[in-house]
Amino acid sequence: MEIKTFIVDSFTTEKFKGNPAGVCLLENDISADSMLSIAQELGLSETAYIKKLEGDNSFSIRYFSPKMEIPLCGHATLAAAKVIFKDSDSHQIHFNTVENLDLIIKRQGDEIIMEFPVYDMVPVTVPSIMLEALGIKEIINSSLSEKNKIILLEISDSDVLAGLNPNFNALINSYSGINGVLVTALSKNEKYDYQYRYFWPWAGTNEDPVTGGVQTFLTKYWSEKLHKKTMKAFQSSSRTGYMNVELLNDKVLISSTAIITFEGNLLGIDS
Repeated sequence: MEIKTFIVDSFTTEKFKGNPAGVCLLENDISADSMLSIAQELGLSETAYIKKLEGDNSFSIRYFSPKMEIPLCGHATLAAAKVIFKDSDSHQIHFNTVENLDLIIKRQGDEIIMEFPVYDMVPVTVPSIMLEALGIKEIINSSLSEKNKIILLEISDSDVLAGLNPNFNALINSYSGINGVLVTALSKNEKYDYQYRYFWPWAGTNEDPVTGGVQTFLTKYWSEKLHKKTMKAFQSSSRTGYMNVELLNDKVLISSTAIITFEGNLLGIDS
């Protein structure tokens, strides 16, 4: 079996910036083990597998990191939508996730707009060894997105955020039962409202270059702090990336751009 495969840089207007995702177009079902093996072979933070469903412009979508299946991923959704829109006149598609979320994706010029759910957070206390592993001396707030199993830490300085150089061996041993830690700060750059970085050695790679899925709780967090519904977010990883976000009750609209950098075929894949 051959599988049409793409690599797409998401949340950027420049090649080799943003977050690269693999996108595999499936004509036939393949096993979860095969999906994981392909994700490990590509070595990207996530690979999306999409398959056409009955009905107009509807597709199933599944996401795998090199370690495990991920229920929802922003940059891989954006990447998959970029691939579908490339050869389509449609301006709207639906992705159905493994958790039966119906993700509505729209195209508006060069931008792709994704409609994601919004999840609440609860307060959480983090151990000092986690902060030491991250290189953080002081935090403003710590919360947990129980749905995503992600801890949010707010710090006061976006320059400190950009300069973080975690000890990942110490970080992964500092806490259990989570997928990752997101560190965020009010942006000093007037072009953006807030900045963030996402570290997830528990479930994926050490650092996700640009993460859209965290907006399911991060947008609401900053919306309540800044009293704004529409904001601009910047991920200050080494590759960098941006997105516009809008909070609409129990939904968040995430909009940005993506660039296809590779197109080819995976050969000899077993089902």
